[in-house]
Amino acid sequence: MAIRGKEFNSSLILLYVIIKLRGWKLFNINLNFMTLVADLHIHSRFSRACSRNLTMPNLWAWAQIKGIDLLTVADFTHPFWFKEICEQLEEIDSGVYHLKESFKKNTDIIIPKSCQKEMRFFLSTEISLIYKKGEKVRKIHHIIMSPNLDIAAKINVALEKRGNIRSDGRPILGLDSKELLKMLLNISPDIQLIPAHVWTPHFAIFGSKTGFDSVEECFEELSDHICALETGLSSDPAMNYRISKNDKYVLVSNSDAHSLQKLGREATLFDTEATYPSILNALRKDHQKVKGTIEFFPEEGKYHADGLRDEQLCLDPKETKELNFTSPYSGKKITVGVLHRIDDLADRRQDKKSASVKPYWSIIPLQEIIGEILGVGVNSKKAQAKYFDLIEKIGSEFYILKDATISEISKFDEIMGLAIKRMREGNVIIKPGYDGEFGVIKLFSEGEIGERSQMKLKL
Repeated sequence: MAIRGKEFNSSLILLYVIIKLRGWKLFNINLNFMTLVADLHIHSRFSRACSRNLTMPNLWAWAQIKGIDLLTVADFTHPFWFKEICEQLEEIDSGVYHLKESFKKNTDIIIPKSCQKEMRFFLSTEISLIYKKGEKVRKIHHIIMSPNLDIAAKINVALEKRGNIRSDGRPILGLDSKELLKMLLNISPDIQLIPAHVWTPHFAIFGSKTGFDSVEECFEELSDHICALETGLSSDPAMNYRISKNDKYVLVSNSDAHSLQKLGREATLFDTEATYPSILNALRKDHQKVKGTIEFFPEEGKYHADGLRDEQLCLDPKETKELNFTSPYSGKKITVGVLHRIDDLADRRQDKKSASVKPYWSIIPLQEIIGEILGVGVNSKKAQAKYFDLIEKIGSEFYILKDATISEISKFDEIMGLAIKRMREGNVIIKPGYDGEFGVIKLFSEGEIGERSQMKLKL
């Protein structure tokens, strides 16, 4: 796992050392106690192709299991879901909410004591826009952040005048991105729009199929109101660093989860209070408060490489150009992926060690690691049982993937300890994703797990 630029408060470290030397056991101290793990882009059960289990109580429970501090309610434009949000949540600080006690019993999920924590909800949602601009059809997804429920209600009223927001949790509107932003700013200057998964070929601001070459081309004179870009599953900060004109935007990552188990597959770390004004200030002004992102290995994203899914054709940018962007088998147009698109717009070489690249941690979801080790599907009963056994013994998923020591993990499972060590070091086997097909990231070569189970592991 790539770890860059980790910082600690020096006075807190000194206090910790004194406590350890004197043997005091007054409390458990967490040197990263200010850091919030935030996932600000997911979906509800009212969005197309999403799990029916995406209820507010289940989101509350699974966020804790994952290790998330701040989770979006998502899809607040949908009338039925917005009604549930208003009924089940109550504001506890400026722009952040928690689940009312009476609704916490509406989940069958048992949260292990090792994962239980204060978890807050945050108001953001995704909008899909389809419109024509510059003689080209544009299909762009944006995240909208709202400072409170009253403003969210006003957003819903304004959007319903422009299209159907009732048929899908992520509504599709025939509205220009600039016009949407202007509408939102007229409602409240505290609303923030963030372009979503910015490199996705079909539905993103920089997408190869329907996107633009710059933020300015999309938003024109309102471009200064854009402060952040979402990396998406198929790119990471080192890839985004290659486009210097985007340096002024802070990078965020979110899961875009369509099921409970996918929560937190990407996330953003904030060194702020868990309030809307604090998060907004970090995004707009104090970028040092955005401590980094938790990322997929970008090759696992389903649009990383070029290719055609139906033909099982996966290509790198050089191969695509040699084929003149056309399949040698069917003559179909090859889908240009994120890596190729960034290559086209880049004015820098990729440098993962550059000090200009924000800290980020590349992870593989814990259930995928378990599935590989056990040789079963991630949703199998065997894999699920192992998952909950590990988090009950060690801690939340993010704690296991990012913070727990290898010896702490190995005490319960030596092969898992080796797997996490390899993941953190970036020692992985990659089969890249392309044209809607997720990539595969493995930690063990063929037959290696069976061999190692026969002997003591050397870490």
